[in-house]
Amino acid sequence: MNAMTAAHLTLPLGSIVRITNLKTDHSAIVRITDRGPFVTGRIVDLSLAAAKALDVYLPGTAKVRLEVLTSPMPLDIGGRWAVQIGAFQNEKTAAKLAEHLQLRYQAAKVVKFRSPVGTWWVKVRVLEDDRQRATTLAHERETVEGTVFLVRLD
Repeated sequence: MNAMTAAHLTLPLGSIVRITNLKTDHSAIVRITDRGPFVTGRIVDLSLAAAKALDVYLPGTAKVRLEVLTSPMPLDIGGRWAVQIGAFQNEKTAAKLAEHLQLRYQAAKVVKFRSPVGTWWVKVRVLEDDRQRATTLAHERETVEGTVFLVRLD
């Protein structure tokens, strides 16, 4: 929370990025240490320290530019990928969806897990954690439980 960090869905963990608030032109360099944001239309979740440095803390959101400075892994090839589906208030609902998805995608590994904020999420790990397979699944899947997100696991 007090470090200059951020969450991103697909950049490799450990990547160093410059984020610039397009309204104020303030920028900060942060390390990608987590996955998120799990909100449609948002590209990055900032730590408290980074949000204050970029004048995003009080408004809560802002239009930003993100520039990758360094990455421990290639951005365009490789990686381990999955599809995250739905957010649930209780474990039983998440388990029911996970069971349904496991029957539908037998070559995939479906997991349910508690999120950092206490809700339950369901993730589908496709065969060999392949990006193209995960991308295809993300585009074909629609759910009333929430938005579908392509996420990088590494």
